[in-house]
Amino acid sequence: MIIDDQYYDVIIVGTGAGGGTLARKLASTGKKILLLDRGELIHRESSELVDTEVFKKEQFHAPEPWYDNAGEPFYPQTYYAVGGNTKIWSGVLQRMRERDFEQVQHQGGVSPAWALKYQDFEPYYTEAEKLYQVHGKIEDDPTEPPHSQAYPFGEVAHEPMVQHIGDTLSQQGLHPVHLPLGLGNRGRTDAEDTGVSPILNSENVTLKTSAQVVCLHTNPSGSQIKAVEAKIGEQSYLFLGNIVVLACGAVNSAALLLRSANEKHPDGIANGSGQVGRNLMKQLLSVVVQLTSTANSGSFSRTLGLNDFYWGDKDFPYPMGHVQNSGGIFQDVIFAEAPPILSALSRLMPSFGLRQLATHSIGWWLKTEDLPDPNNRVRYVGDKLRIDYTANNVEAHDRLVYRWVDVLKSVEQSQPNVFNRTTHPRSDMPVQVVAHQCGTCRFGEDPATSVLDLNCRSHEVQNLYVVDSSFFPSHASVSPGLTVIANALRVGDRLIEQLK
Repeated sequence: MIIDDQYYDVIIVGTGAGGGTLARKLASTGKKILLLDRGELIHRESSELVDTEVFKKEQFHAPEPWYDNAGEPFYPQTYYAVGGNTKIWSGVLQRMRERDFEQVQHQGGVSPAWALKYQDFEPYYTEAEKLYQVHGKIEDDPTEPPHSQAYPFGEVAHEPMVQHIGDTLSQQGLHPVHLPLGLGNRGRTDAEDTGVSPILNSENVTLKTSAQVVCLHTNPSGSQIKAVEAKIGEQSYLFLGNIVVLACGAVNSAALLLRSANEKHPDGIANGSGQVGRNLMKQLLSVVVQLTSTANSGSFSRTLGLNDFYWGDKDFPYPMGHVQNSGGIFQDVIFAEAPPILSALSRLMPSFGLRQLATHSIGWWLKTEDLPDPNNRVRYVGDKLRIDYTANNVEAHDRLVYRWVDVLKSVEQSQPNVFNRTTHPRSDMPVQVVAHQCGTCRFGEDPATSVLDLNCRSHEVQNLYVVDSSFFPSHASVSPGLTVIANALRVGDRLIEQLK
């Protein structure tokens, strides 16, 4: 074991939406900051992928197996690189709706209220949108919460085929919206190009890659983290610091706390409440494919969303969720997880190759909030990381799928020369798609029922923070990325005050 000869003011484990953003926020303080990431620095981002590369799904999977409810191994779709999963995200950066922060009755149960509300996050949403160069339009979405400032850049135009669909939806009395997209000079903005790379020349910032953090070590009383143990190559190192921040993703942050158990924290560090690893949420995600008679590029961005069914409709008085076009199939990494879709398309269009299938179809992502369940959890069985997850709120999601297929049929009837109206293949994302994971270290005011306080500091360990999506007490039907970024900026303000 090598003890690093530097002492850091802040050690951040993970450089994704939470960790990378926090590092950018803290760099200007001049305090010594160490970034540890299991992956490498990869400047290319997913919008630069080409054709069938996205279907080589092993490229975007963790190298180690996790285990499902039945104890069967799987390789999760989680990306280890500087920037984390933001290197392969869609770049859609949505605010949670105002009501998402309140208690909401769903068909499948209750989504609990947050101790902080939308207005507590609003200034940081605005800061996040400026930092990540969000392009969008507020006026066309009736569910959009109030903004103190407009988006820093105007909306991105739709692909012509998507524009035709949007026009038809509007004619039917629906409200298609321009999705807010983080876009920079090289394509989608991410936590590497926006958070980490701009500060790497700062004398007070150190980045160590291929650094797998394996354990946190506390002082004898268990009240503070004194050292972070990481394996780099074949060598183990101890890094010492004043403040330790976890941002490894909801699964891996919880797993690190659990496997760092010691005499003072026998069930895992910061786990006196027994809540570490529990209440894992990851949204219900399905893709529905619409076949077209005319071709598209197969590599356009996601630009169109629809929230008309977010809170239900006249036939179903419970929230259903959010719809957005997938972008071109060649550009959508998660299509690697939907082989049933490709099989269905091949059967429907047997004379088409992969390129023709992709350019004669439009994918639609449908997202429904799943509800916190203490039995949906991250835990260790021996040395195996187990993900116990059973989907809930399923009827609401199925209703959203059926409702959206009805909408697509109406669109197709109005444009019979544009669409091949054979069928609408659907694929539900399996457990290995852990996109939008959250909830495993929820924040709250009561240490008996939460892991973190409202500043995302551990109730039990004075210098330990968590700034990835672990802190969510409930999910929403929009992507969590912007909320993670906004929260990292919010926690950054608290840490700046402390560092002074």
